[in-house]
Amino acid sequence: MSDRHFAHWPSNLPRHLTVPATNLYRNVEFSAARYPDKAALIFYDGITTYREFDDQIQRLAGYLQQDCGVARGDRVLLYMQNSPQFIVAYYAILRADAVVVPVNPMNMTEELRHYVSDADARVIIAPQDLYKQVQPLLAEGRAQAKSQPEAPGLRHAIVAAYSDYLPAETDLRVPAFVSEPRQAIDEPGVVLWADAMAANRRPGPLTTGPDDLAVMPYTSGTTGHPKGCMHTHRSVMYNTVAGTQWIGTPMDGVSLAVLPLFHVTGMQNGMNGTLFVGATVVLLPRWDRDAAAQLIQRYKVTGTQMIVTMVVDLLSNPRLGEYDLSSIARLSGGGAAMPEAIATKLKEVCNLDYLEGYGMSETIAPTHINPLERPMKQCLGIPIFDVDARVVDPLTFAELPPGEVGEIIVNGPQVMQGYWKNPAATEAAFVTIDGKRFLRTGDLARTDEHGYFYMVDRLKRMINASGFKVWPAEVEALMYHHPAIQEVCVIAAKDERRGETVKAVVVLKPAFRGQVTEQEIVDWAHDHMAAYKSPRIVSFAESLPKSGAGKVMWRELQAQEA
Repeated sequence: MSDRHFAHWPSNLPRHLTVPATNLYRNVEFSAARYPDKAALIFYDGITTYREFDDQIQRLAGYLQQDCGVARGDRVLLYMQNSPQFIVAYYAILRADAVVVPVNPMNMTEELRHYVSDADARVIIAPQDLYKQVQPLLAEGRAQAKSQPEAPGLRHAIVAAYSDYLPAETDLRVPAFVSEPRQAIDEPGVVLWADAMAANRRPGPLTTGPDDLAVMPYTSGTTGHPKGCMHTHRSVMYNTVAGTQWIGTPMDGVSLAVLPLFHVTGMQNGMNGTLFVGATVVLLPRWDRDAAAQLIQRYKVTGTQMIVTMVVDLLSNPRLGEYDLSSIARLSGGGAAMPEAIATKLKEVCNLDYLEGYGMSETIAPTHINPLERPMKQCLGIPIFDVDARVVDPLTFAELPPGEVGEIIVNGPQVMQGYWKNPAATEAAFVTIDGKRFLRTGDLARTDEHGYFYMVDRLKRMINASGFKVWPAEVEALMYHHPAIQEVCVIAAKDERRGETVKAVVVLKPAFRGQVTEQEIVDWAHDHMAAYKSPRIVSFAESLPKSGAGKVMWRELQAQEA
């Protein structure tokens, strides 16, 4: 392990971090005891205090246990946009001794089916505007239960209306899916969030601790199916605390949570870290540059995270000068390098440095962050507390000197236990060096003479579209459901706005040639998978290049596209 980065270690921080050896829920319990009347959550001017927040957690946890049969270690799907209900549900699942499985709300029924099946989930918490995606799976689960009570499948859905948490009046622009009034759903296995709360249940004693599973975000690989990353309360707690210490989150700070909370970056910094210190979370469920600026000004937001496309949109707002953004002391992000021109403009307009970091679902957010005292542009930063990160030769795993490109491998307290029910993938993801277990990130990088890490490329086959990670094999697997597609290869195409976008090279079955257009395939894909991963571009080909072993040579297609 190189120690070059220690020369630039934050002067006020130790190199080792001691974190609470408790269930993650305890963080909220303690904050509620300390600051009962303080705003925990703000949603379009609707305020939930810490006392109210903890009470709602208890009610929902009790309902999950007593009415939904949730037991210790059960996986519960959380399928929502940023909202008070997402955060209440997240901590209620933990309080019920269960495991949070956060799901991207852009996913559709076919994609949800894999999460239900793989996680063996029987309960889902979802918003009313997405219930139509859940309904078929719930019906299937009920049908199975009639003949086989112990069969897998959904049994219960708690359905929330975001509007339940809106104030009577607000001058903020509220999206229609948020303001939609609560709708009644009279179907077996379904209860409305409001009714679950009104039942006023209380959970049993908290029995799970630091080494029990807490959160299982899913990530994909080259196999085409998302894999569950097993994180304990200890590993989630580590980055919850590490982030607040590194960036200096004050207990009277205010965090604008605009990155999605289902994703580990928004989850840890925008939610878990903020609540750990007893600060306030201001929620925005969908990016809106004017609403974001209004909220920053109104609630004196001190810190936020934005991906590059958000920063670009914020700075291009002709009304930006009308807002007072001076309260922001920290603007951080990751997922894609910040272009030099945008970083310069951000400094000129807002007097802010963009603090970049690096992490992944397997590490429940950061393993690297730039030091506040010496941030570098277009840089992943340096390894944080207790992290041994190296750039190695992908074949020999020998550590490489500064300037040479290799794979990032990581050892640290925040690294996952492994992939859920997938020992082969777990074994492939780790390598042991000198008795230490390192996660192979699949990302290619180099270090400089000061120990800072810089991303170069991806060893994995992955597309980064506006900060969303898209795995081509997963998209291909979904596209094969189209009756006209004989073969398909998904690659990245350059996109001025998204950085990269998804392109599908398709070979049609002979009977469909001349009968189906490229745009029809684009439209079908948009209707059958999450918008961020559905191909924006489709091109037809007579055949796909293949190796001697018959494998599609996607790199050749990618090179042609480049």
